[in-house]
Amino acid sequence: MTGGEPSLRSPDDPRTEFERDYGRCIFSTPVRRLQDKAQIFPLVQHDAVRTRLTHSVEVSSVARGLATEIGRWLCERKAMEAKYAQAIETIAATCGMIHDLGNPPFGHAGEQAISDWFKRSFKGEKTFGGKRPLAKDFTQWEGNAQTIRLVSRLQVLADEYGLNLTCGTFSAASKYLAAADKTDPTKHEWRKPGFFASEAEVVARVREQVGTGDARNPIAYIVEAADDIVYCTVDLEDGIKKRIFPWDRLEQELRENADKCPHLERALSFARQKIGSSVPRTMKDDCLIQAFRTYAINELAVSVIDEFKRKYSGIMKGDYHGELTQDCSASPMLKACKAFLKEVVYKCDEILRLELLGRRVICDLLTIFWEGASTCSHVVDAGTFPNKAYLLMSDNYRRVLEQSLEKTLKRGKSMPELYCRIQLVCDYVAGMTDTFASNLHKRLMNG
Repeated sequence: MTGGEPSLRSPDDPRTEFERDYGRCIFSTPVRRLQDKAQIFPLVQHDAVRTRLTHSVEVSSVARGLATEIGRWLCERKAMEAKYAQAIETIAATCGMIHDLGNPPFGHAGEQAISDWFKRSFKGEKTFGGKRPLAKDFTQWEGNAQTIRLVSRLQVLADEYGLNLTCGTFSAASKYLAAADKTDPTKHEWRKPGFFASEAEVVARVREQVGTGDARNPIAYIVEAADDIVYCTVDLEDGIKKRIFPWDRLEQELRENADKCPHLERALSFARQKIGSSVPRTMKDDCLIQAFRTYAINELAVSVIDEFKRKYSGIMKGDYHGELTQDCSASPMLKACKAFLKEVVYKCDEILRLELLGRRVICDLLTIFWEGASTCSHVVDAGTFPNKAYLLMSDNYRRVLEQSLEKTLKRGKSMPELYCRIQLVCDYVAGMTDTFASNLHKRLMNG
């Protein structure tokens, strides 16, 4: 376990510890909140368009499928026993489910808003007395790092160890490996912050227990590939469902950009064959994109599995620093999908307007609650405005701050007080759903 004592369990519980990780995550509050966090369309009123929760369920499914095939291959090679192959499947499914838990309201636009707020409100690295560049945890605020913080610290159950996941699951959930002041753009897994300074101790302990050292957990490659496979195909499907572009335009531009990629040609051909000419014209685009998504995911998954096998030795040695989806034979298809999304879907008026709205909402809320977080702790009355703001924040997150301040007083081992206070307001706002953040902003700003 990554923290406290092993959790109590019934003697008749047949699940492995990894399966219990999965169940604990599925029933957790942060996973439920994903149902009201955007995948690409914030605050959308469209039942067929994905939320971050449906996206995570799909990533979990694909990650499990990839892990199943890779585990079977490892068993055939006598490199692994069947019971360990089953554990890989479960860990991959769990990590697929929780990979976006740390995303703030309004997705990547929300991440940038938090970073922008900190840069405007504070004085960079000098903020923390120059002891170390702790400010980069906020100037480069990262949803992936917030996921690690959530599962290890913020999702309070019975102690201060979050979901208290096994070291194996925790390790595989670490998509990026660098501290904010140690990023390295030449290595994919080090190009973004993977954890905040506040979680450095637990990350180091897990790496020692699992034996990965400074290398990525092999399962993390599988989960990352599943995420890429899913979002690059289903975001196109949601774009068509939102009538942002027609199927014919998508097919034409994918063919032009993928340079006769056989994987793309097969996916398009199978989609055409599947739908045929009997579908009503009004339904044709929706049917074609659904069929294409199905066949494209299959083509990408098979290609990624083959690439994992080719890179297996380097992955296990910690020498592989690439992305399976970028190096596999189906990469041209994936790159064409990403290019179309970037130029057509992510630039559509609806998304741009809502991202600008989201930035305003997040920055205003951070400012409001910073008034409380900057000075208050253990507040029992609401006599002052800072106290009012402090009391409105999550009990769990306030408890984490108060525990951190107590450790500082008793042992002097915690983070600087100012760091902990800034982290409280970021934790609270980042944990909000899109709707909650928007409604709270409206009530606080204009009644």
